[in-house]
Amino acid sequence: MSQTGIDTPNGAEGESRLEAIVRGEQVQTEVHEAIRHEQIILDVKDFNLWYGDKQALFDNNLRVSRGKVTALIGPSGCGKSTLLRSVNRINDLIDNVRITGDMILSGQTIYDPSVDVIELRKRMGMVFQKPNPFPMSIYENVVYALRIDGERNRALLDETCERALRGAALWDEVKDRLHDSALGMSGGQQQRLCIARAIAAEPDVLLMDEPCSALDPIATGKIEDLIAELRGEYTILIVTHNMQQASRSSDYTVFMYLGRLVEYGPTSDLFERPHLRDTEDYITGRFG
Repeated sequence: MSQTGIDTPNGAEGESRLEAIVRGEQVQTEVHEAIRHEQIILDVKDFNLWYGDKQALFDNNLRVSRGKVTALIGPSGCGKSTLLRSVNRINDLIDNVRITGDMILSGQTIYDPSVDVIELRKRMGMVFQKPNPFPMSIYENVVYALRIDGERNRALLDETCERALRGAALWDEVKDRLHDSALGMSGGQQQRLCIARAIAAEPDVLLMDEPCSALDPIATGKIEDLIAELRGEYTILIVTHNMQQASRSSDYTVFMYLGRLVEYGPTSDLFERPHLRDTEDYITGRFG
């Protein structure tokens, strides 16, 4: 694979891959060498997804590094959230969804018919665009996953609650009002509570779908600080429209366009030394 040029199906050096994608042609993802040396926790293999007759994802192949933050970037409607939500099979809840290919999590298939989807989702933490605390106390929000698994050991629940809230940088702010309604928290606090709820179950992967899009700059900064603190302990896959956020918060970045993965590599390389002109044009705002 060319390190600087653009290899297209017909071998035309310098031709825009995005133009080829618009024409419906298959293009090969530009994968940087660094990813090949990482320990992989999630392996997406030849993954395609349709909503009815409309195909949303095309031949996605992606190897996600364990303990790292990987950002999905690209224009609105390019398939970022669809790919993210395929990891915990939330898209199964939508009528007429059909997939081919597979995803392998820690060596185990996600899409085999024998997979218990409920158990699979317990291995994932999911944080949505808007905070969605449950209408219950702060404490019960955090320990919810343990409750539904039948855990009744109060000491264990207390320990988990404190650990998760500390992990979400929220403990000092709420430790004296754990039994107050979570709905009384600020938007930024609610989002960090949702992260605490997600990590309380010690997930294999933490999925974040534009977690800061509904927050003000101060709350956004706290979430980004939190992502930095969670790096290494958790594998995080995050969708963001914010280029600065991707550059600050992630170790690896994937550029997507119209359901295809265009370029994938270390964030510093994609933002400073992208292999493809298409990627540079998107990141610098000349396109999209």
